[in-house]
Amino acid sequence: MKTEIVQDLTQTFEGHAQKTQSGVEFWLARDVQHLLGYAKWENFLKVAIKAKTACEVSGHDVQNHFPDVRKMVDLGSGSQREIDDIMLTRYAC
Repeated sequence: MKTEIVQDLTQTFEGHAQKTQSGVEFWLARDVQHLLGYAKWENFLKVAIKAKTACEVSGHDVQNHFPDVRKMVDLGSGSQREIDDIMLTRYAC
């Protein structure tokens, strides 16, 4: 892969980073899924489940790196609804 592409992807990834009130850096899985080329949440969720298993096998607490969250999204009608998401630490990513 060309260096320019890798640098661009890294900047885009870092640009999606957020922080909790206590300063913990995280990314939302639904944002990361698109950066990695997954159009469907269901397909990316399978990857997240495998990553959770790898996290557990390596001796880390899954809930520290993959807490399930809910967030509000805007609908075309102007209303909102709540959907599932996952907060990902840098380790989880």
